[in-house]
Amino acid sequence: MRFRSMFALAALVLAAQPAATQAQAAAAAQDTRPGVAVLPFDNGGSFGQTKENLEALQIGLAQTLATELAVNPGLRVVDRQTIQKLIAEQDLGASGRVDAATAAKIGKLVGAKYMIAGSFIDMNGNFQLSAHMINTETSEIFNPQKINDKRDNLFTIISSMATKLSTGAHLPALPRQAMEQHNQSQQRNGTPSSEALTFYSRALVYADRGDKTHATEYFNRAITAFPNYTEAKQGLAALGS
Repeated sequence: MRFRSMFALAALVLAAQPAATQAQAAAAAQDTRPGVAVLPFDNGGSFGQTKENLEALQIGLAQTLATELAVNPGLRVVDRQTIQKLIAEQDLGASGRVDAATAAKIGKLVGAKYMIAGSFIDMNGNFQLSAHMINTETSEIFNPQKINDKRDNLFTIISSMATKLSTGAHLPALPRQAMEQHNQSQQRNGTPSSEALTFYSRALVYADRGDKTHATEYFNRAITAFPNYTEAKQGLAALGS
């Protein structure tokens, strides 16, 4: 009886979602790859950067981690904006944090089997990134990971976290060909500096707010700091669409 009540509640929640979200969930159901979604990261008490930069990293770290995970064709990574819309529409993040049960609820709505949540602390350039995964079927928190390094190595920290999370959860391994292509691309084009990644993060925040002027400014600043910043160029192009 309790099971049927929970099923009915889930059906009502799904019915209340916009048609676009329902369509995404339906499409996800047809995709047999493990679905993964990344929630915005929490600032665990940083100091040494401006408030604006630290707030932006909450979004930028999540987006960059999702991008790194998406390199693996064996995973289906949920678009960040889809997650943001659900959090905003249902006021799920009103408390400032999304708990495991809420994360599981969001994951089910977008067809993700796993949600990734975490936090960071920047102590005057000494950076700590922590993350864990949540099984949306059971709300179980598992696979905690932590990386400590210098802020100057921010992109490397995120890339290493993507590998640790995938390995710890026994997700499909990155195919050798895809790995080689990814490594060759990084060797050829380099990787974003911490400054570029921070500019990119701020651009995402402004884009989410609908502030095209400042979003354009910070996407351009990210590209100036790192000319091969593909994601920043894509973000800039999206503003004109």
